[in-house]
Amino acid sequence: MKWIKASLVLLTFALLNGCATAPKQDYSAFIQSDPKSILVLPPINNSNEIVAPFGVMATVVKPLADSGYYVFPVSLVNETFKNNGLTVAHDVHSVAIDKLYEIFAADAALYIEIQDYGTSYVVLDSDTTVALSARLVDLKTGQVIWRGKSEASSSEDRDDHDNSLAGALIGAVLNQVIESTSDKGFEVSQKASQRLLSADSSNGLLYGVRSPKYGQIEK
Repeated sequence: MKWIKASLVLLTFALLNGCATAPKQDYSAFIQSDPKSILVLPPINNSNEIVAPFGVMATVVKPLADSGYYVFPVSLVNETFKNNGLTVAHDVHSVAIDKLYEIFAADAALYIEIQDYGTSYVVLDSDTTVALSARLVDLKTGQVIWRGKSEASSSEDRDDHDNSLAGALIGAVLNQVIESTSDKGFEVSQKASQRLLSADSSNGLLYGVRSPKYGQIEK
């Protein structure tokens, strides 16, 4: 009987751990750094889509600005790197922290990696997914003050009424054609960037000094 009770206790403990929510972001370093301006570096593209970096860069500025931060103009930043012979994102990410601060004088730099971007087709569905990871680095100290991940999918808001096999197959083909011919990735990227960076999102950035909600840290 003792081993049965012990097993039940272990099982209950495992179930409770499995149901536990993800740990909350530790904002202590972020609060101490208190960044006011952010330099967004060209994202590293780990997906198979060539257009992925452009889609992501076009969607990350808004949630940062809306959260109360000054964001260095992306086009001018990229032009500066190109003029210095840095045309590959990996090379840009390798630039020394003190050199970035010397050139741009930004409080923090945002390093983004694209883990997934694009439309995939399976037998009964077609889906466009964008998955991102990022870290924010204090350019004065070199300390990582925030990390985050997010994912968004075009299937989240899809309403499929036809449950038949033929209907599912036709719907999958249509979805693939529509999402491949239109830049569905850009739309999904907007949602992923919002979830990743917005101060309104769970584990996103805190509100910046230009936001009326500056100083609120509850998540």
